[in-house]
Amino acid sequence: MGNYYKSADKYESLKGMAKTMNRHEAREAALGLVFERSFKPDEDSSKLYELAKEERALEEDEYVRRVTAGVFENLERIDALIEGSAKGWKINRMPGVSLALMRICVYEMLFEADIPINVSLNEAVELAKKFDGDDAPAFVNGVLNKISKNMPEKA
Repeated sequence: MGNYYKSADKYESLKGMAKTMNRHEAREAALGLVFERSFKPDEDSSKLYELAKEERALEEDEYVRRVTAGVFENLERIDALIEGSAKGWKINRMPGVSLALMRICVYEMLFEADIPINVSLNEAVELAKKFDGDDAPAFVNGVLNKISKNMPEKA
């Protein structure tokens, strides 16, 4: 009987602890913020992050914060790589979800040394399958593959 109560106490103390996001979940959260920012171009990314924490109960996550801020701090460079690799497409004509996914992936390729390029690319394609149209995974994959071929190998 004593063990039951100890387990119940342990459970009660764990219930209040926030579950941390895995990297896939964190990418989904970052996708939502990067996509949202396309509708609020003058909004500061840190303010957008804080609002999402308050209004949507977004968990505190260093990766989400870093990627969201990093995408917009390096937006010109990232968008130039995307547009230069998307034959016949201008940034302002690309589907919003696809563009947000590619921005996150290119940011990771450039600035996240601990994430292998193929992991970033595969995650972007998987999220395109989940959140975008039927043609999106092939489009995202094609553009990002072209960009990745010109990326230096990560250490």
